[in-house]
Amino acid sequence: MSQRIDGQGRPVADDLKIAVIGLGRRSLLLLEHILLPREELHISALCDLLPQRLEAGLDLVEAARGRRPVGYCSYQEMLLTERLDAVLVFSSWENHLPATLFAMEQKVAVACEVGGAYSVHECWQLVDTYERTRTPVMLLENCCYGRTELALLEMVRAGLFGALVHAEGGYLHDLRNTIGYGEQRQHYRRQNYRLRNADSYPTHALGPIAMYFDINRGNRIVSLASQGGGAWGMEDWARRQPDFAAEAGSVRFAQSDIVKTQLGLAGGQTVTLTLDTTLPRPYSRGLRLAGTRAMYNEENHSIFEERKAEHADAHFNWRGQWGNADRYVEQYEHPIWSRFLERGVRGGHGGMDWLVFDAFFDTLVSGEEMPIDACDMATWMAVTALSEESLALGGQPLPFPDFTKGQWLLRRPAVFAAVGSRPSPEAAAAE
Repeated sequence: MSQRIDGQGRPVADDLKIAVIGLGRRSLLLLEHILLPREELHISALCDLLPQRLEAGLDLVEAARGRRPVGYCSYQEMLLTERLDAVLVFSSWENHLPATLFAMEQKVAVACEVGGAYSVHECWQLVDTYERTRTPVMLLENCCYGRTELALLEMVRAGLFGALVHAEGGYLHDLRNTIGYGEQRQHYRRQNYRLRNADSYPTHALGPIAMYFDINRGNRIVSLASQGGGAWGMEDWARRQPDFAAEAGSVRFAQSDIVKTQLGLAGGQTVTLTLDTTLPRPYSRGLRLAGTRAMYNEENHSIFEERKAEHADAHFNWRGQWGNADRYVEQYEHPIWSRFLERGVRGGHGGMDWLVFDAFFDTLVSGEEMPIDACDMATWMAVTALSEESLALGGQPLPFPDFTKGQWLLRRPAVFAAVGSRPSPEAAAAE
């Protein structure tokens, strides 16, 4: 990996050799809109078990770059054969940690897509492998780089909320169609929902909340308890679909329509996570922050602030404040987003896809600690395995492992302003 310096005096990767594991719909979109536009990336190899997906990815890269990467059906073979600087793991949930661990053993840096772990043991393997190999690894939790989420981090650190007391968040997304047609679309969610009951997708909510409460960096999760009910949503949906008429009565789902997970923190705060993906509803991550001096509610994008007279006067009727969070976001714009807006927002999910990859590649080149490191990744992903166990035990509270091994007392908060939204090579040269 050679290096040059950008207009801000930071090292930039030149011809960074990368590979991709997993070429589903999400992966192909990331390849087209996030990876291929980065001219400094050399996409050396692609891997997928399904030949048609592999061919689609190879064709996409060849059309954009004029050079066809090497294709593999085995990520082990790819990682043992290719000389890579980094690998991006976009495969199914159950393969995230096995592929990540194998790559780390080969000293190949890893950026891994989100999802929950299948066991606490593999989370410990992640931490232990990092400590032994020191191979950089980062969870690609794009919600940590949302404009509102980062502005809220600035507000928290500026003291606008006073002392944070409680947070709520979730993955609230009607996925009945995606789950129901999972076999036809070769998507792993259907099998998970048929056989497992857990908060399978906790990190979109927990990632930003972990930033606000400095989890693993001065605070930590000490307990978890999950509650869930029936799987009526998916089964009712299946009965009403002509395509499933023959099997509707025999197909059963284990996944609760709604799973509520309560986390207790060492600092005394509480966090509630919600998985709600099999009932009719609009998309939301349901973020709510409650502090001693203010609160934020994502559902109406509002901030209710104790010290403001107009807010206090609206104590019982505060619809006039709905949508007022935009003013706060502009006032407390995070440095990452200030720069991103100057350069032009690009990438999926409102720009946060682009920024999370900026963070990975920039940090990889600079040699700094990843902003979402092995301990964070293990902690956030472990919620799934522990919620599955708690649900199986009727909601029994469980102790939460300390993946930092006591270092949460000393670890400093992640410096999200250190990376992200660097200029293109052309813009850097112009500066």
